[in-house]
Amino acid sequence: MSWVYLILAGLFEIGWPVGLKLAQVEKTRITGLVIAIGFMAVSGFFLWLAQKQIPIGTAYAVWTGIGAAGTFFIGMQFFGDPGSLGRYLGVALIVLGVITLKLVH
Repeated sequence: MSWVYLILAGLFEIGWPVGLKLAQVEKTRITGLVIAIGFMAVSGFFLWLAQKQIPIGTAYAVWTGIGAAGTFFIGMQFFGDPGSLGRYLGVALIVLGVITLKLVH
């Protein structure tokens, strides 16, 4: 169950940078901040649950990896962030690192 919590923590990790991005616009500033704080709290709670069974270094690396890769794709899909071979390769390395951590745990 700890890995389920960790995956959920990583998925909720994606929400807070999105909220901060929304907060950059005057019209959605408060909503964006509320979204960011809410996702931070939920993500942190699931990370806390996961760390009961998963070593801190593994948990943190997987958590940030899921958040980084997910935020990368959300940024490209919804915010017009640029894509390039190098950026895709970088995210692929992050994902491979997360998978490796899971396999050797």
